[in-house]
Amino acid sequence: MSALLVYIHGFQSSPLSAKAQETRCYVENTGLDVEVAVPALSDYPGESYWQLQQLVHDNLQRQIALIGSSLGGFMATALAEEFGLKAVLVNPSVHPYRLIDTHYGENTNPYTGKIFYLDEGHAQELHRLKVDGFSRSENLLVMLQKGDETLDYREAAEHYCSCQQMVEEGGDHRFQGFDKHLPAIMKFLELS
Repeated sequence: MSALLVYIHGFQSSPLSAKAQETRCYVENTGLDVEVAVPALSDYPGESYWQLQQLVHDNLQRQIALIGSSLGGFMATALAEEFGLKAVLVNPSVHPYRLIDTHYGENTNPYTGKIFYLDEGHAQELHRLKVDGFSRSENLLVMLQKGDETLDYREAAEHYCSCQQMVEEGGDHRFQGFDKHLPAIMKFLELS
């Protein structure tokens, strides 16, 4: 049975994001015995985490690995801790519940055009998912670029200080050159 690689996109993103597509193409082009799942997650944090829990739970008989970007990195951290999974976190959000207040009210997902509304209850949903201590820090690889214009990379570097990290100069929140790191990512996730 093939392994399952779950790519978890960030806030206001979708399965059409560049890193999700690069991951899918890399796996297809290298012929790895890996199924790539890029779920179209709800714009609401509690619902999206429930979707991810269901996906993992339904596939526990297989090897499962995670890649999460930004808010997806935060979600991947919680899933890795809950289910004992390996995960690669790309410019992960450490405290999304502190940032969400700038999005209270009406929002539009730029990929889907869907309108959604956020409030303090959604910040509380995120706060409940926070992982303070890692029972298996060796399961996490954190990829950071210092030029991230959305999140301060130093917060993640400090929060994940017990985990393996790769910190690059420059770059941005999207993580420039992500595709070049996919061979190392697959090796870390034990999928290659």
